[in-house]
Amino acid sequence: MVHKIAPIARKIPKELIIHDDVRLDNYYWLNDKENKEVISYLEEENTYYDALTEHTKEFQESLFHEMKGRIKEDDASVPYKLNGYWYSTRYEIGGEYPLYSRFKETLEASEEIIFNGNEMAKGHDYFSLGGIAISPDNKLAAFGVDTVSRRQYIMQIKDLETGVIFDDKIENTTGGGVWANDNKTLFYTRKDPVTLRSDKIYKHKLGTPTSEDVLIFHEKDDTFSTFIYRTKSKKYLVIGSFSTLTSEFQILPTDNPDGAFEIFSPRKRGLEYTIFHYEDCFYILTNKDKAENFKLMRTFEGKTTSENWQEFIPHREDVLLEDIDIFKEYYVLSERENGLNKIRIIRWDGTGEYFLPFKIETYTAYVGSNPDFNTEILRYSYNSMSTPSSVIDFNMNTKEKNIKKEQEVLGGLFDKDKYTERRIWANARDGEKIPMSLVYRKDTVLDERTPVLQYAYGSYGAIIDPYFSTVRLSLLDRGFVYAIAHIRGGEYLGRRWYEDGKLLQKKNTFTDYIDCSKYLIEQKMTSAEHLYAMGGSAGGLLMGAIINMEPDLYNGVIAAVPFVDVVTTMLDDSIPLTTGEYDEWGNPNEKEYYDYMKSYSPYDNVVAQKYPNMLVTTGLHDSQVQYFEPAKWVAKLRELKTDAHQLLFNINMEAGHGGASGRFEALHEVAKEYAFLLDLEGKIV
Repeated sequence: MVHKIAPIARKIPKELIIHDDVRLDNYYWLNDKENKEVISYLEEENTYYDALTEHTKEFQESLFHEMKGRIKEDDASVPYKLNGYWYSTRYEIGGEYPLYSRFKETLEASEEIIFNGNEMAKGHDYFSLGGIAISPDNKLAAFGVDTVSRRQYIMQIKDLETGVIFDDKIENTTGGGVWANDNKTLFYTRKDPVTLRSDKIYKHKLGTPTSEDVLIFHEKDDTFSTFIYRTKSKKYLVIGSFSTLTSEFQILPTDNPDGAFEIFSPRKRGLEYTIFHYEDCFYILTNKDKAENFKLMRTFEGKTTSENWQEFIPHREDVLLEDIDIFKEYYVLSERENGLNKIRIIRWDGTGEYFLPFKIETYTAYVGSNPDFNTEILRYSYNSMSTPSSVIDFNMNTKEKNIKKEQEVLGGLFDKDKYTERRIWANARDGEKIPMSLVYRKDTVLDERTPVLQYAYGSYGAIIDPYFSTVRLSLLDRGFVYAIAHIRGGEYLGRRWYEDGKLLQKKNTFTDYIDCSKYLIEQKMTSAEHLYAMGGSAGGLLMGAIINMEPDLYNGVIAAVPFVDVVTTMLDDSIPLTTGEYDEWGNPNEKEYYDYMKSYSPYDNVVAQKYPNMLVTTGLHDSQVQYFEPAKWVAKLRELKTDAHQLLFNINMEAGHGGASGRFEALHEVAKEYAFLLDLEGKIV
C-alpha cells in the first residue's frame, strides 16, 4: 500500500527571545541530526515524496536518459600549457568522474594520468576532488578529497614520478595548496571545525610530520575568511583576507618560503581590493575613493600601501570593472556595461586597444584559463541561451580566432535556429527597469497558456549570466519559456544594483522578482496558472519570500537547498558562514536589522493562507544551508497552509549543498525537478 498521508512533525515549542521580542519556534528540535526521531521524520518525508511522485518515476527515468543522451560521455577539456606540460581533464564512457592527465611538452607525448576520479570515488556515496596543485619542478601534486559533502577536504601529496601517495593526511582543509619555489614547502588553508570558516594558513615541509606544520596566519576576525595563492608572475605568494565589504593581502617572495609575509595594505572597512603582479609593479583592482564600479590602480614593489596607489584605469559610472588578466605584451580587462560582458584588450606599450565583438544581448563571454604569461594567445569562452559553448583561442596580435572546441549536443535533434533568445525589461514598482533574458522554441506560441519557468538568485552580487544548457532543452522542447530575472542583489547592472538589494534594501530583490512575474503576465506571455518560480540557496530564500508575499502568482515553485530561517541562523554564530554574512544580510543582534530580517524571513512569515504547489530539496550534510532550515519550513507550511496543493520535500541523505557529485547522477535530481513542473502542466508522456 502506497503511503500518501503527509508527515506531521511533532511540535515542541521553544521560545527565542532577543530585543524584548519573543518568537515561538515549534520545530527548532529538528536541528539535531543525531536524534533518531529527526532522521525518522526526514525519511517519512522521502517516503511521502516517493508516494506522490510514483506516477512520474518512469517519466523521470525517461527524462534522465533524454538529458544524458545529449551529453558526450567521453568528453575532454581543451588542454592548456603550464610549466612544460599540457594539462587536460577527460571523461570515459560510463564514468561519473573525470580523469586528470598531462602530456610533457607536446600533446603527441604519452599520456600521464595524474588522478582517476572513478577509481578514487569507489566505495563513496559522495566524492569531490579538490584543487590540484603541481610543484614547480612538476614532480609532486597536492590534492584534497571530500567524501562527505561538507567541503572539508582531506589533503595529501602524490609523487608523480612513482605514483605513490604519501601517508600524511591533513584534515579539514579547503582542498589543494600552494607550493613555494623550493618544491618542498607547501602552504594550505584550514577551516574552523565548527563554523567551517577558512581561518588559518599553515606551512608544511616535505619529510616532516603534519603535526609539526607551522601556523603562518590566523584570521581572528570571525567576519573574515582567508586563502592563499601564487601570482601569475610566480614571484609572490599571497595571503588574502576578505569579508563582504573589506579585503586585505599579505605577500612573500616564492623564493623565500621561510620569510615573513608582509601586509600589502592594511584593511580599512569598506575598502575592497585585489592585487596582480607584473614586472616591478602591482596592479590593484579596487573601490578606493568611492569607486563603486571599481577602477584599476598601480604601485611599485616596496611601496604597496594605499597612499602610494596611482590611478591606471579610472572609475566609470556606467561600466563595472570585474577582472584583469596580464600577459607579457597585453593586459585584458573583463568589463560589464548595461549588463553585458565586454572583453577589452590593451597593449602595455599603449599602441592600441579594442573590444572583442559580440552582437546579441543574451550571451555570456568570459576569459578562460590563461596560466601562460609569455603568449599572444587569449583563451576565452562564449555561449548564449541558444548557442552551445565554445572555447576559443584568440591571437591578440593578428586578431585571428581558433575555435578549439564546440560543445556537442548529441542525439541529432538540436538545431540552434529553432530557438529564440532575447532580453526584455520589466517595470519595477519603484521605477527601475529589470532586465530579463528569455529563451524558447520559435514554434512556441506566447499567450496566457504558455508555461514559463522564471529563475533568479539575487544575492552576494552574484551574476546569473544568460547561458546555454543542454538539459534545459527538455523543457524548451515541451513548450516552456525559460526566463532569467536579473534582479537587484546581483551585480548584473553594476555595483549599485547589488547595493540596492542587500541589508536594509533586501526586499527590492523580492519585489523585483514579483514585478518581473507580473510583467510577463501583463505582456500576455503566460498567466499565474502557468508561471513557475525556481531558486536555490539564497535564491531559495527568494522563493520563500515571494510565496509569502504573492502566493497566488505562481502555479508551482522549486526551492532548492533554501536559506529560509534567516533570523535564527544569523543569530547563531556557531553555524557555518554566519559571521561572514553580517555585511550581506545585517547582524540581527542589532535591533534595526533584526526587525527588518524578521519582516521578510520566509520561516517567520508563514501564515494560514493558500500556497502554490511546491518542491523543496535539501542535502543532509549541507554545510552552506543546513538541512534543518527547509525541514522546519516544510513542517510549518504543512501545519498552516490552507490549500490542497502539493508540498513535496525530497532530502538527499548522502549529499550536501551541491547535491549528487557524479557527473550524470546529478541529472536524476534535475529530472525530479522537471517532472514536477511538467506534471503540473499535464505534459507527462
